[in-house]
Amino acid sequence: MISRIDLRGDALPEGGALRDLLPRADFDVQAALEKVRPICEDVHHRGDAALVEYAEKFDGVQLARVRVPAEALSAALAQLDPEVRAALEESIRRARLVHRAQRRSDHTTQVVPGGQVTEKWVPVGRVGLYAPGGRSVYPSSVIMNVVPAQEAGVESIALASPAQKESGGLPHPTILAACALLGVDEVYAAGGATAVAMFAYGTESCAPADMVTGPGNIWVAAAKRYFTGRIGIDTEAGPTEIAVLADSTADPAHVAADLISQAEHDPLAAAVLVTDSPELADAVERELVPQIAATKHVEDRIVPALQGKQSAIVLVESIDDGLKVVDAYGAEHLEIQTADAAAVADRVRNAGAVFVGPWAPVSLGDYCAGSNHVLPTGGCACHSSGLSVQSFLRGIHVVDYTRDALAEVTHHVVTLADAEDLPAHGAAMRARFDWKVPNA
Repeated sequence: MISRIDLRGDALPEGGALRDLLPRADFDVQAALEKVRPICEDVHHRGDAALVEYAEKFDGVQLARVRVPAEALSAALAQLDPEVRAALEESIRRARLVHRAQRRSDHTTQVVPGGQVTEKWVPVGRVGLYAPGGRSVYPSSVIMNVVPAQEAGVESIALASPAQKESGGLPHPTILAACALLGVDEVYAAGGATAVAMFAYGTESCAPADMVTGPGNIWVAAAKRYFTGRIGIDTEAGPTEIAVLADSTADPAHVAADLISQAEHDPLAAAVLVTDSPELADAVERELVPQIAATKHVEDRIVPALQGKQSAIVLVESIDDGLKVVDAYGAEHLEIQTADAAAVADRVRNAGAVFVGPWAPVSLGDYCAGSNHVLPTGGCACHSSGLSVQSFLRGIHVVDYTRDALAEVTHHVVTLADAEDLPAHGAAMRARFDWKVPNA
């Protein structure tokens, strides 16, 4: 069902050599980039007409218009199952608690008497948010995108999600209801690369955005790469990943259930168990069989994901070695199911999000932990963070010096400018003091 990689015995290699031993999905964004390029440029030149054409080609729907009418948002909320509404509202409440605490305050540093630098935090002006709608529908991703943007103070928020044939050419009604709950009334029926292009270039219906965030398939990732530099992006999200670092104290039923929970996203989803206990590895494999048989999405997602090259049970000599492995892997979601799990989790360096102990499964983080589930994949957790309020803020330094404060440091600036062979920099300083260097 799932392959094994045995890293016991010899000392673990370092850096890239260790990463190369670990499972990873094939996800060639560069190859996809060449396919999305003409689509993006078609949206650039034909605007809404291109979006309508691609909705029919890719989603099988004929759009009357790209923007979702306000009455459709209201109707979706009115018709929402009360239990689903309550769950969404609780997810929003918890996400707001966590993300509101991430707000940044302006700070002024007095460098010298008369000289100060203030760092002020300014939200981006307009963002385009993406909620996937392919194999599954993700109102939770609406929350994870919208809440941090709102808490950052972004004034203009638009959201796109693919048109659904079963929904009369609109995005899924639960997506629309989530938007209505959050007060987002600018919503578009656009999916994949076309949605990113719509936000990047703007169309007759949609003003261009400064930034695009949100998870998606390889076409969304490729379009984000294509527009990097023109717009800001959060990350080039790849297939979802779970890594579980566990020892003999872990419950194999819990571990198996958590591996399956992420495998059901996509046949390219990665499920990795890292353990120093061969007995646990055997028990988890045994548990997979009945649990898979009892769920859905088995043949089209779960089995291909668990049998794919991106999933494995990795055997290590010790939890210390296991930490080296999970840090090299840099999982999107990392569970720690060991004795003294909190202490082990505190030593993790690379992960999108860490889930501590048996009562913090990844499923909790996907919906109602309060944390964000838009996280770096493909090992990018070694240098990137998940979506947060900070993602939508820009730090701007404001420099304010008096004449005396500038005079006091002019000779240092002139010296460094000369050292870099940039004499005009020094001249710009001297010009303020009759071409003399004060205190020289």
